[in-house]
Amino acid sequence: MAKLVSNVYGDALFELALELDRIDEFTEEVNGIIDVLEENKDLSKMMCHPKIVKEEKIEVVENIFKGRVSDEIVGLMVMVIEKDHFKDMEAVFNYYVDKVKEYKKIGVAKVQTPIELTDAQKKSVEKKLLDTTDYVSFEMHYEVEPDLIGGMVIRIG
Repeated sequence: MAKLVSNVYGDALFELALELDRIDEFTEEVNGIIDVLEENKDLSKMMCHPKIVKEEKIEVVENIFKGRVSDEIVGLMVMVIEKDHFKDMEAVFNYYVDKVKEYKKIGVAKVQTPIELTDAQKKSVEKKLLDTTDYVSFEMHYEVEPDLIGGMVIRIG
């Protein structure tokens, strides 16, 4: 079965980061690129426009990111553009970030409750999750869901 574009390029970037021992550096840069892509939807529209040739798209990416992020990441972005997969660029970087969290044993938990939890309750939930899982830390996301009658819903991953 064919792998998703995000998995192929995300795995390649992760393996390179491991090999070069630059996981934290690459993760910081990738998060910055994700922010840029999310904040500038017009950039994504332009980069996916079929009438703009690949060479121009590559030039735009190099003008924006070269010197601001590592050459390896710019090279990956160029490769993705050359293969006509810019629409998957954000997914590639999100996959990479998820892979880093998995590698560092950082869990992502979404907690839904009918009322706002106090800080003490939030700490208690996080401690319980750490005690009952193999994760060393958690990225916690709390959400008030008034439709819940009671208790809480916890989703990890």
